[in-house]
Amino acid sequence: MKFRKATKNDVADIVAMIADDELGKTRENFQIPLPSEYLTAFENIDTDENQELVVVENENSEIIGTLQLSFIQYLTYRGGIRAQIEAVRIRKDQRGLGIGKAMFEWAINRAKERNAHLLQLTTDKKRPKAKKFYADLGFKATHEGMKIHFK
Repeated sequence: MKFRKATKNDVADIVAMIADDELGKTRENFQIPLPSEYLTAFENIDTDENQELVVVENENSEIIGTLQLSFIQYLTYRGGIRAQIEAVRIRKDQRGLGIGKAMFEWAINRAKERNAHLLQLTTDKKRPKAKKFYADLGFKATHEGMKIHFK
């Protein structure tokens, strides 16, 4: 497996993976050509030094996974950096092969390289298998997250 920074040419593959699950189908708009909102979002992510959108390729250079790391500077923890992992997806035909574990190991190491003092994530309560997967990797449910959706 090869981990690399995503390019504009990867956006359609990334959005296809994000849209290809029970929750993504309800909130994404995957079509070709891609709606411009996705390309605008990519440009914003790509130019922000605190965002890393990553793709994972197999030995045939096919994109089989993606994730986004955000590095959040704050004043607590003595001016610490918090890493947040989002939009972790594996192509449907590649699930169950250990790719997710490898992706998280990569992300943990990357967060340490950037001197983050922790790596956090959120997961939808409708994903009990994901919660178990994250716990098996060492993540602990130490906080209760809350959100307000505006749309």
